[in-house]
Amino acid sequence: MSDIIVIGGGIAGVSAAARLSAHAKVTLIEGEDALGYHASGRSAALFEENYGLPSVIELNRASAAFHQPYLSPRGFLLVGRTSEDALFEADATTMKCPEISVKDARDLVPILNDTITRAAYHADAFDIDTDRMIQDFAKTVRANGGEVRIGKPVTAITHDKQWSVRCGDEVTTADIIVNAAGAWADQIAGMAGIMPIGITPQRRSMARIPAPGGHNVAHWPIFFGVGEAWYAKPDAGALLVSPADEDAVEPHDAWADDMVLAEGFDRYAQHVTEPVTRVETSWAGLRSFAPDRTLVLGRDPENASFVWCAGQGGYGFQTAPAASQLLADIVFGHSPEIDHATIASLSPARFHERPPC
Repeated sequence: MSDIIVIGGGIAGVSAAARLSAHAKVTLIEGEDALGYHASGRSAALFEENYGLPSVIELNRASAAFHQPYLSPRGFLLVGRTSEDALFEADATTMKCPEISVKDARDLVPILNDTITRAAYHADAFDIDTDRMIQDFAKTVRANGGEVRIGKPVTAITHDKQWSVRCGDEVTTADIIVNAAGAWADQIAGMAGIMPIGITPQRRSMARIPAPGGHNVAHWPIFFGVGEAWYAKPDAGALLVSPADEDAVEPHDAWADDMVLAEGFDRYAQHVTEPVTRVETSWAGLRSFAPDRTLVLGRDPENASFVWCAGQGGYGFQTAPAASQLLADIVFGHSPEIDHATIASLSPARFHERPPC
């Protein structure tokens, strides 16, 4: 028997389990044969404090100090073309990116072509060592006497004074369930007899291409088109290019759609001098969003022993340190460092509020 069962071994679940394990016996259950198999293992792995909605930015800021050992410099570059001024200025303002000259932008990314008329750059964006972070959180769970079980798909959940979670022939009981199942969060809720929130998995595709023109891309920043219509990021001597797609899909082991990638390559190619001639590999992950695109953190208002840790979207790693601490504070009744307005904006209770008459 455990005090708390955490379902889901992505960054949301493993970080929550680590924080909770400081004060309770925790069992983390992951259906795949490795932690971080789905969205967390297919992340762009970027920490940019100003990326996301206001509640996400608050969590980013509260996570910044924890992230430091896992970060390496990257930088964030936004580029725009003629007729994109309004979108460019909106993005630069939101991301708090100071405008720089196009010449300076080409010094950072020399393949930018002559259609680029605007550029903005923020140096304080960083790569995250995502695998190390996941493994460190898992080590914390184990060091605190908790269990990490992989390859254990949940097949049934019942509640009778306590929760019973069945994984094949194994049954684990606990007083509290934390639903950190990512794209499967609503399915887990349904199995537990809890009203689903409307968590929607959205596919995000990525491809690795050879370094354009034989350039050394190691010190290039991540660079974005306006409106996040595409982005490109150096990775192990190559370049990752994403169409930044957000196609709603059913929960599954995602793969990239060739047509979606082709459309993304075309948008990317309109901004650079080097065409895409070869794809080394491609993949996709499912970024899961609540209806208002804000994380869902806290006790379910209909059953306080069922705790939501869902809807991370594309912000799971950025927000994990603060989000997991907030979740533990809520579960144990501790005083959170996050402000009350942000906590309310993250609470699952917002989906149960009656509209005004």
